Amino acid sequence: MRVSGHGLAPARVGDRKGAPLQIEKIPLLNELTMTQYQVVIGMEVHAQLQTASKMFCACDAAVFGAPPNSHVCPVCLGMPGVLPVINRRAVEQTIRTGLALAAEIAETAVFARKNYNYPDLPKGYQISQYELPLCLGGSLTITGDDGRPKVIRVRRAHLEEDTGKSKHMNQNGVTYSLLDYNRSGMPLLEIVTEADLNSAQEAYDYLTKLRTILRYIGASSGDMEKGAMRCEANVSVRTLLQAAQGEYGVKVEIKNLNSFSAVRGAVEYEVKRHIETIERGGTLQQVTLGWNEAEGRTFVQRSKESAHDYRYFPEPDLPPLRITRELVEQLRATLPELPDAKQARFMAQYGLNLNDAATLVATQAVAAYFEATVAAYGGAGREVCNWITGPLFSAMSSANQDIRSLKVTPDNLAALLTLLDRGIINRNIGQRVIATMLETGQAAADIVETEGLAQVSDSDALHAIVREVIVANPTEATKYRAGNLNLLNFLIGQVMRATRGKANQTVVRQLLEQALAE
Repeated sequence: MRVSGHGLAPARVGDRKGAPLQIEKIPLLNELTMTQYQVVIGMEVHAQLQTASKMFCACDAAVFGAPPNSHVCPVCLGMPGVLPVINRRAVEQTIRTGLALAAEIAETAVFARKNYNYPDLPKGYQISQYELPLCLGGSLTITGDDGRPKVIRVRRAHLEEDTGKSKHMNQNGVTYSLLDYNRSGMPLLEIVTEADLNSAQEAYDYLTKLRTILRYIGASSGDMEKGAMRCEANVSVRTLLQAAQGEYGVKVEIKNLNSFSAVRGAVEYEVKRHIETIERGGTLQQVTLGWNEAEGRTFVQRSKESAHDYRYFPEPDLPPLRITRELVEQLRATLPELPDAKQARFMAQYGLNLNDAATLVATQAVAAYFEATVAAYGGAGREVCNWITGPLFSAMSSANQDIRSLKVTPDNLAALLTLLDRGIINRNIGQRVIATMLETGQAAADIVETEGLAQVSDSDALHAIVREVIVANPTEATKYRAGNLNLLNFLIGQVMRATRGKANQTVVRQLLEQALAE
């Protein structure tokens, strides 16, 4: 097989997966039938670690978007006679992840050869870890389907190298595949859970929480659209009687799910397919599946492998890793405040409820922005939270921006909230001001002064407008005086409209009540 410096190498069609066998679409199942079964899910996540170079060679790890086969060398191409060298930073990032998940860090870890022949695996084997991984055990807590905290146990976390990437082509009726080895040899952290997840939503929540942790500690970007995080779901379904007896159903593995929505869709589809097959007396097979996003269905790739199929044995070119307790403690000291701890602190320190605290800490940059704004504002965290999760989140969503790229700094947002507290502007005007701030980056005070948006609180100035509103709306004024007090809000709204939203609503309410009582 030839690999050019900037081209894609051809591969034989069917070398890896063969022709996919489509699974027929399934009918909708009623809710009662669904409740008679228990879903059992285990997740395997592959996270690309943030390092400067690849796992066992000096090739630049910034491969996303690079020309095909431009970040390769004899080591990651598996040329004869070359020797791998362990990337220390990848080992450290794996240990830090294990500590963040409360895993046991092994004193000795051993790399192994996982033997299989795919075109995108140039050596004919993958260097991974099997019997002696770096991290054992650990856990991650999510909110379960019942609304209560649920602990998802982690079985292991280990280091391995990534494979290359196949690109399947069809030109003039000829089907062929091209290979890009840029990704070959990239450091991967594989995190495997126990079968503790019981729904597509729990699987989704687990992945979201895991990605948050990886981003907090700087171990991985978790960008699924860039291939930095990929996952497989092991799914089975069992009857409630089987669950009571500790039995499991037939397991399938859904491979290479590259988005959170794909995980949810694929798991939901497989759960329904399993139950429908059982209900009609069919037979399920233990297979490896792919997910067709466009058609919303899975397809069979191959029969499921077992560990013995890979013929694991210790990598002869790499010595065992000895991990000292001193190194572990040094790495523990580099961990930041983790999401769960930060969430608990936000609730205790700022009086936030669970949902608001969870929303803020889900992204490290948002949590930092929130605290910086509270510090500059010197006021209630609840008020800051409302403005961040309201207009700022809306702006971020519309422009597909990160909070760090918004034109409103924490100091500027704090200054806006101070104007509100001082009664210089009201909340309606505040919404207009924040929109201008997001668009122009101007300070709140400058916008208020330039556009003449300061709140009108002068009773004499508002008294005439109140009188005009009452005269212009005699029917509503009469009904209010007759006991329909809800119409006061309508009349306040008319005053606000007449003042272009600048009137002090508290003063307006008092003036209206006085005038209508005369």
